[in-house]
Amino acid sequence: MPNTARRLVRLPGLALRGARVGVVVLGHAAALAGAALLARLRGSPGGVALRDGGRWVRLLTALGPSYIKIGQLLSTRRDLLPDAVTGPLSTLTDAARPPRAWRVRRAVRRAYRDREWPFAGFGWEPVACGSIATVHRATTLDGRDVAVKVRRPGIARVMRQDFALTSAAMALAARLPALRRMPFALMHQQVGGAILRQLDFTAEAESLARLRANLAAFGNVHVPEPLPGLCTPEIVVMEYVDGLTRFEPGDLDAATRRAVVRAVLAAIYEMLFVDGVVHCDLHPGNLYFDRDAGLVVLDAGFVIRLPDAVRRSFSDFFINMAMGDGWMCAQIVVDSAAHVADDCDLEGFRSGLRELVAESSGALSGEFDLARFAGRLFDLQRRFGLFPAPEFAFPLLSLLVVEGMVRGFDAEVDFQAEAVPVLRRRNTPRIPGSTAER
Repeated sequence: MPNTARRLVRLPGLALRGARVGVVVLGHAAALAGAALLARLRGSPGGVALRDGGRWVRLLTALGPSYIKIGQLLSTRRDLLPDAVTGPLSTLTDAARPPRAWRVRRAVRRAYRDREWPFAGFGWEPVACGSIATVHRATTLDGRDVAVKVRRPGIARVMRQDFALTSAAMALAARLPALRRMPFALMHQQVGGAILRQLDFTAEAESLARLRANLAAFGNVHVPEPLPGLCTPEIVVMEYVDGLTRFEPGDLDAATRRAVVRAVLAAIYEMLFVDGVVHCDLHPGNLYFDRDAGLVVLDAGFVIRLPDAVRRSFSDFFINMAMGDGWMCAQIVVDSAAHVADDCDLEGFRSGLRELVAESSGALSGEFDLARFAGRLFDLQRRFGLFPAPEFAFPLLSLLVVEGMVRGFDAEVDFQAEAVPVLRRRNTPRIPGSTAER
């Protein structure tokens, strides 16, 4: 467990949190079983209860922020889950219950207790409310309109307890005979640790500035400017962007929808293949339209900096997949593997991946299923004893979230072809301040 997680986790509190999670899960499981039984008695399929999105929202909300994050990501997968599930789950992006006003007021006052109060006006009623933070509109002393993102009081302790609980669950899973080959500890350290780092608002302010600089040449993508002098470890202050609408097809015409899809993909590919700075949480609560149908990215809490070796390997894998070169894709995975089992069947893996790439190469978004591709890739690795660097999960997560939204805008866009122009620059160092054509 990272030192930041270990520091605030105490055994009595952890036991109480574990008991609460267990009670909530068992209670909802019992209710779900009862609903399924009742459905069967009425002659309806028992699986109807599983497609009750409202029930899942209540469960995830009761479990808390770590689990709400899972629901937010699942809400984007309208291609994999029925609307009855994804519709209610989408409310998790910005409809969390706000903390008590006095707690927020106390948290903000404490954050600035050692400096001059920087605001001429502060709206204590939040304009948005997420699982980790609330967002407030304020005015600085020099008259600038800003958004103030405030970390929820007490949220750090709860999320670190959840990290410890899932770590223990992973350790138990690793003892099962069928799962002993899986590097659960390393995977949890990387992925779970990345989620936990969303508590670090100093890092989020830095990520906002980095994304803003990296995407500056994209005239149709805007990242709000952070105000570093006003930010603290619990608070991010950034420019306020007015007139935003949710990232949904709505009444946009076909040409605008196609342009939006290509703008999103171009920005994502720039992050993945050139910058190595990956936004893993571009769900509709973090991505909006401005008045000109330009894209606005409002949040940078779940942003990961890929090691350069991982960025290059993932880029090389993607371009060879687009070219239909399954053998080279397999070799890239083999060369970048974090763990190779003693009984690894390299030839079996190469053969299976060549077949998978041949099936997927050049498919349109309506035909190419990234979730299915990733699932089959991971299954090949598991079956043949070859495990990639855990950091590979982050670019895949980013693409999976975006894929779920893109399908609603333009089912005909070619994911792989849109990536090729960016991939050609994958090994070209970025010139600081460059605004070269992209």
